[in-house]
Amino acid sequence: MVSSGQSVPLPSHIHYELLLRLLEQQTMATVYQSPDLRRQTQELIITLRKALSQQRQIEETCKLSHLPVEYQWSTNQPTERFSAEI
Repeated sequence: MVSSGQSVPLPSHIHYELLLRLLEQQTMATVYQSPDLRRQTQELIITLRKALSQQRQIEETCKLSHLPVEYQWSTNQPTERFSAEI
């Protein structure tokens, strides 16, 4: 259970967006001629979209539970930075 006043650390959405853009625009263009690599890349894109969707569900649960979310930009940032109430 999350203690009162404690924020829930989650990745910033930009991390998903950057990965998806890279995979969709650059990786797919490079592996287009290889069916196996294209399929694997498509599966990775689907997995990332699902992960972002699941994170949004967590964020909604936090909102309904009145728990603040803290978006993380790196693994070594101070915990007081980049907090957001949702």
